[in-house]
Amino acid sequence: MEKAKEVKFNEGRAKGTDRSSKPTLIKNLRLKHHTANSTSSTTAYIQILGIGMDTHDTMPSILLFFDKQRFIFNAGEIDHIFLSRVCSESIGGLPGLLLTLAGMGDGLSVNIWGPSNLDLLVDAMKCFIPHHAMVHTNIISHTGPLQVDNFHSSASVAIKFKDVKISAILLQPNGVEGSDVKLSDVSVIYVCELHESKGKFHKEKADALGIKVKTKFRELTEGKSVKSDLLDITVHPSDVMDAPIPGPIVIVVDCPTNSHVQELTSTQSLNDYYSDSSCQSQSSKIVNCVIHLGPASVVNSSHYKKWMKKFTSAQHIMAGCVMKEVQNPILKSSARITERLNYLCPHLFPPMSSASDHNFLREACFDSTSKLSNAIFAENLLKFIFRPHARLGLDRSDVPSPLPASAVIDELLLEIPDIIDARQHVSQLWQKPTATNKCANSIPDSKGLIDEPILDENSPPCCLENIRRDDLEITFLGTGSSQPSKYRNVTAIYFNLFSNGSLLLDCGEGTLAQLKRRYGREGAENAVRHLACVWISHIHADHHVGLVRILTLRRDLLKGVPHDPLIVIGPSQLKRFLDAYQRLEDLDMQFLDNKATTAASWETFEFDNEPNKAITSTSSLEESCLQGSSKRLKLSVPVDNVATFALLNHLENVLNKAGLERLISFSVVHCPEAFGVVLKAADRINSIGKVIPGWKVVYSGDTRPCSETIEASQGATILIHEATFEDGMAGEAIAKNHSTTKEAIDVGNSAGAYRIVLTHFSQRHPKIPVLDELSMHKTCIAFDLMTINLADLHVLPEVIPYLKLLFRTEMLIDNSDDHVVEADL
Repeated sequence: MEKAKEVKFNEGRAKGTDRSSKPTLIKNLRLKHHTANSTSSTTAYIQILGIGMDTHDTMPSILLFFDKQRFIFNAGEIDHIFLSRVCSESIGGLPGLLLTLAGMGDGLSVNIWGPSNLDLLVDAMKCFIPHHAMVHTNIISHTGPLQVDNFHSSASVAIKFKDVKISAILLQPNGVEGSDVKLSDVSVIYVCELHESKGKFHKEKADALGIKVKTKFRELTEGKSVKSDLLDITVHPSDVMDAPIPGPIVIVVDCPTNSHVQELTSTQSLNDYYSDSSCQSQSSKIVNCVIHLGPASVVNSSHYKKWMKKFTSAQHIMAGCVMKEVQNPILKSSARITERLNYLCPHLFPPMSSASDHNFLREACFDSTSKLSNAIFAENLLKFIFRPHARLGLDRSDVPSPLPASAVIDELLLEIPDIIDARQHVSQLWQKPTATNKCANSIPDSKGLIDEPILDENSPPCCLENIRRDDLEITFLGTGSSQPSKYRNVTAIYFNLFSNGSLLLDCGEGTLAQLKRRYGREGAENAVRHLACVWISHIHADHHVGLVRILTLRRDLLKGVPHDPLIVIGPSQLKRFLDAYQRLEDLDMQFLDNKATTAASWETFEFDNEPNKAITSTSSLEESCLQGSSKRLKLSVPVDNVATFALLNHLENVLNKAGLERLISFSVVHCPEAFGVVLKAADRINSIGKVIPGWKVVYSGDTRPCSETIEASQGATILIHEATFEDGMAGEAIAKNHSTTKEAIDVGNSAGAYRIVLTHFSQRHPKIPVLDELSMHKTCIAFDLMTINLADLHVLPEVIPYLKLLFRTEMLIDNSDDHVVEADL
C-alpha cells in the first residue's frame, strides 16, 4: 500500500485553526489516512473541507485529491496550497498549518501559490513561524515566469503537475486601473483539468491482429504502434483500445464583489469552457464541476446567475454563502461534550447559538440557485468524484450525519443514569443563598492600608456584594494549548462587560468561530463591534493567530460609522507581524506594547500627566491592583514617547468607559516578552451610598509559577491560571516553562485569590485533570464555551464533583467517527 497524496485550495474554514477551530484546517486534513493500491484504478475527487461552515467565519477549503498528489485551495497540506485571495478570510488556518509542519521537521516543505501580495503574507508570518517551515512561494501574475497557456491572455498562466493542469486567471474589480488596484482586491480563478484517461485495452482484438508478445501489449497501451507477430501489418493503439476518456474539469471561482462580476463575465479566458451556444467554440471543453466561493450578495446577482448558466453540463456547488445548522456541526466530539455539559449545568454551559440566524443565511442564498437544477449548497466533506469514471458525480458518503441534542442526551442517560440526579443537585446549587460578606477588615502594609478584605474562604469578597448579572461575564473560547484539538480550541477569553463593551484576552486560531458558536452570528458581530481592546500575552501563535480575522471583521462592521481604531496590547514581536500584515489590508488598529502597561509605566504616565498630583496617590492605586511589584516587574518602557503617551491616555479613557479602573501587564516566566494581566474594575456605589470595591481578575498567560503572578494576584476575585500539564509531568512543565495543575492552584492559594480557574490544558489530556479534594475548595476547570458570571462565583467549586461524574467513562468512548485525531503538544 502506498500513502496517497493530496492537493488543496484556500486556507480558510478553519484555526482550529480555522477549528476552526476550529476548529481548523489542520483537523480536517487529518480526517483519515488515505491509502491507494498501486494496482487499483486511479482515484481522483474534489472535496469540501468546510471548517467554519457551521459558523461562516472564513472561506471553505477545497481538496483536490489524487493517489499520489494533492492540492488545497484556500487551505494547506504538504504538497501545494493555492490561495484565491490573500486576506484574512482565505488564510485563517495557514499559520497553524505551517507551525505544525515546522514542528514535524524532517525537511518538510510546502508550496504556496497566490496573487502578487502572497510574499507580503509570508514575510509577515516569519515574525513567529520558524524559518525551517520551508515555505516556498509562487507568485501568480501576468508578469511572472510561469508558462503562458493557450488562452493567449496575459492574465492567464498554466501550471504543470503530474496528475492535473491548473490554470490561474487573475480577476480584479472592473473599472479599477493599474496602480489603483489594491493588492487585496485581486482574486484568482483556478481551472483544474485532469489529464485524459486511456481507453480500455481489448486483448481479444490484439489476439485477432496477431499480437502474441506481451511486451507489445504494454507498448500499445503507451500509445506506440507495433508490428503484428503473425500478420504483415502494423497495429496501432486505436485498433485495440477504446478512445481516450477526456479528463474531467473543475473550476474554483472566488468572485468577492459585484465589481469582480463585471470582469468575470467579460473575460475571454473562459470561452473554451462555456457550453452555451453564445460562447461555445470548436475546442470547447466539458466542465464537470464549478465551486463558487462568492458571498450571497454576489451569487444572487442577475449577471452572476446568467454567467453560471454558460456551464450547462456542470454541477454547481455553492460554497461561499452556505451556513449549516448547528444540529449538524463539524466538530462532533466538541459539540457532544458541549451538549452534555449544557444538560448538567446550563448556568455555566449555555446552549450553542440557535439555528435561526444560520437559516436566514441559507434563505438569503437560495435565490441564487432556485432556477438552476444543477446547483446545490456545499456540505462539509462533500465530494465530487472524477475517477474512476464510472463513479463520476457527487458523493455524500463522508458528509457528517446530524447530531441532534436529544440524541446526545439519550446517549448520556444510557451511559450515566446517575446524571439525572446530578443535574438536579447542580440546579439546586444556584438556589442557595449567598453567604454573608465579612469584609470590614483591611490588611495592614508598611506603605499604608491596602483596600483588600480579609477573606473567609466560605464567604464572597466585598466586591461581589449585590453584584448584578450584567456586570461581568467571562466566556472561555479556547482552553487548550499548542494547537486546536477535537475537544479544545486554543486560547481566547472573552470578557463581556454588557453595556460597557467587551475585551479579548488572547485570540488564538478559531476565536471568531467560537464566538459565533456561543453567541450566534449577530451576537458575535456585536461582541466584535463593541470591543474596547484586545490584550495578547505573548508571541506564540496559539495565542494570537485569530487576531487578524477579528480586526478585519470589526473594520468591516464599522465601515462608514465614526469610531476609533481598536487598541491592541501585546509584545513587540506582535507589532512587527501586524505592521507587516497591514501592507496586505488595513486592520484599523493601534498597537501598544505590553511593557507600556506595567505598573511602573502607568505610574510614570500618571505622574507626567498630572505633575501636581502627589506620587503617593498614584502609588496607592497601583498597590490596590498589584501589590509588592518586584524589581523585574518594574522594568518597563519609559513613557517618554509622544505616541505611547497619547495611546496610554486613549487606553485610560477606553477603560474608564468600560467601567475599568486599570489594565496592568506584568512579566511572567515563559518566553521573552511574556506577560500576565490584571483587570481592576472601578468601585461601585450601592443604593444607600456605600462604596463597594471593584472586582479584580488576573490572567496568568503562559508561565511557570512565579512571584510576579502571586504578587499580581493578591486578593484577586478570580485568578485564571494556565495548567498545561498534569501533576505527574512536572519535568515537562519545567522544560517548557508551563505549570502543572497543582502548581497553578498553589499560586492562587498563595495569593489569597477567591476563585481559581484552570485553563490551557495539554491536548494530550483534553477533558478534565485530576484534582484531589483539598484542591477543589476554590478551583474550577474551564471548558470551551464555558461562561462564568460574577454572580455565580460562589458555586463554582461545588460543580467539580459533578463534572467528574460526567467524564468518568468519557475516555473509554471511541470517537473514531469524528475523523479527527487529537493534537499533541
